[in-house]
Amino acid sequence: MKTAFKIVVLLVTFVFISCKGNAQETKKSTFPESIGIINDYSEILTELQRNELTKTLYNYNIKTTRQIKVVTVDSISPYTKIQKYATDLGNHWGVGTAEKNNGLTIVVCTPCREMAIATGTGTELVLTNEICSTVLEKTILPEFKKGDFYSGIKKGITELIEIWE
Repeated sequence: MKTAFKIVVLLVTFVFISCKGNAQETKKSTFPESIGIINDYSEILTELQRNELTKTLYNYNIKTTRQIKVVTVDSISPYTKIQKYATDLGNHWGVGTAEKNNGLTIVVCTPCREMAIATGTGTELVLTNEICSTVLEKTILPEFKKGDFYSGIKKGITELIEIWE
């Protein structure tokens, strides 16, 4: 009888550990894997546009060690706030250098009709939330409203880089 009880406890423990492991794997899979500097999962950019933005951001990274990643997604689920999603995604991917925390992550969710700019703590010393919000509202969104995602992203990146210099 005691042996049967021990076996049942062992099986329940094993099942619990298996479920916990699966829950952790699910949490990790909340974010897509980074495929580069431009992560156009929503396919709103042409290959030529992705290549041009990649070249600009790659050269900027080489010159300054500052890293900017652009991400387009179709969903931010299970998140409800795109700013939190962008911050957590940037942290998850390790955007920027760990020592300087000088990363910047731009997330566009076209079906959500939302966008966010998340900065590392080193970046936000220059690119404050106010500056990022202004670039979003006055530079990027007007182009998006015209249906020109590429122009909005390119102009926004250019402006952010100019301020960051």
